[in-house]
Amino acid sequence: MSESSRDTAQGAGWGAAEPGTYKRLMPDHVEKLSWLNPRILWAARNGVLASWFGDPTGRTRSRWVARRAAAGAPADKLVRREVPERFSFMVLGDTGEGDDSQYAVVPGFLEASRDTEFAVIASDVIYPVGSADDYGSKFFRPYRDYPAPIYAIPGNHDWYEDLGGFMRVFCGDTPPLVPEPRPRPLTRAWWRSLLWHRARPSDGQRLAEARALRSAPGQQAVQPGPYWAIDAGPVRIVGIDTGLLGTVDAEQGAWLREISRGPRPKILVSGSPLYVDGEHHPCPIEGGGTVDDIVRAPEHHYVAAIGGDIHNYQRYPVTVDGRTVQYVVAGGGGAFMHATHTIPRVSVGGVTEREFRCYPLRGDSLAFYSRLYGRRLRLRRLFRLSEAEATAVVSQRLGIEPGRAPGPEARVTRRGRLVAGLLGTGRRPDRQARFRLPVRKIYTQLFSPSSATYSPPFFKCFLRLDVTADAVRLRCFAATGNRAQELDPPVEDEVVIPLPRAGTN
Repeated sequence: MSESSRDTAQGAGWGAAEPGTYKRLMPDHVEKLSWLNPRILWAARNGVLASWFGDPTGRTRSRWVARRAAAGAPADKLVRREVPERFSFMVLGDTGEGDDSQYAVVPGFLEASRDTEFAVIASDVIYPVGSADDYGSKFFRPYRDYPAPIYAIPGNHDWYEDLGGFMRVFCGDTPPLVPEPRPRPLTRAWWRSLLWHRARPSDGQRLAEARALRSAPGQQAVQPGPYWAIDAGPVRIVGIDTGLLGTVDAEQGAWLREISRGPRPKILVSGSPLYVDGEHHPCPIEGGGTVDDIVRAPEHHYVAAIGGDIHNYQRYPVTVDGRTVQYVVAGGGGAFMHATHTIPRVSVGGVTEREFRCYPLRGDSLAFYSRLYGRRLRLRRLFRLSEAEATAVVSQRLGIEPGRAPGPEARVTRRGRLVAGLLGTGRRPDRQARFRLPVRKIYTQLFSPSSATYSPPFFKCFLRLDVTADAVRLRCFAATGNRAQELDPPVEDEVVIPLPRAGTN
């Protein structure tokens, strides 16, 4: 097994390394996606409009679900897959940028996914706005050599064109919804309708050509809607759609409560995580209650909840009524990397820093962003921190043991502390109140979303889950863009999750 980032700096992808082969998989021309581009920001405006003028996602989703039901989709939205007694499946999140950072994941993913029964994409299949014409280069081409079906849960970006592209690809070649009547003038709904981004009439003309890239019989699957459940072996995988704003409508909430009943162990896959960045986000359900209430209920037998949306890996083993539920962030499948060095020292839901896991390690994250902004601001001499320096300053700032020994030559300097502060590095809980300036919020919301990069290490990741009658083995694999990690993807985290016996809590 190859070295991981917890073993050596080389295992993290730093230093001289042979470039990976992923560029051979890419189209000849790739449009670089920048979240500082006003045109991209304007196209992706629907999330802001929904927060200002009301979120129409639940009503639109209900119309899609009704259409799928009329086409013969099962009312329980349950997919029953015949699999061996022991089987495996893959999970990727936030894949669809279509550039180096997405394609760098593919060789290692194909290597680690051998003999798996299917894969699940959790959130944001396509950036920036879920266009059907983007599926060729951002879905069908990168995964054309994965031989098994791929199911998906939409993210907020897939909703920026009202889910039209997603439904056509994953739920059958469904035509767009007929627009609803224009609301009464000058109401909030009228302003939203007036400004709402919608798909171009020509969107999807290249979809038939793109489908040919994944046309083998074994690759085909039609899911019953934007939310669904899969019964496979001893487990039920429940996928929920959290829409534009990370919420669940009443209709989907009622279905979730119903599908969660029974003794079969369950794994939730959602468009947004329930624990992330040291905080608890239980995900409200319209009409009352939360998704996490359902996950925590002992009679539902959930053992894990995996969410996308945040572009890194995090794991929180939360004790719930004497059992452990693994809450996982798994959004590192292709989009730009969200920082982990901004996560404060963890103390949430009974989980402390000792039990918490993340990838990339916080020190590697700080080193990555110090180099990125050193180049962008043309202040390399000031900003650039070595991985050893960054590891040391993060360890001191948070008061934690470093994930990887920084080496005896690493020193915490005044410059290192300055750079760490400017780049939003988290702190210990007892020091948070003294630093109420919104540095971390500004950093994560303004700087990080523009941080696409085009050279290794990318610090991408994906999951493999191996299921038996007694347990699920969850592993997080790294993808750096270097050749060594393509040939033998390193395991950055691993946990064995016991499965309850039928009739036990």
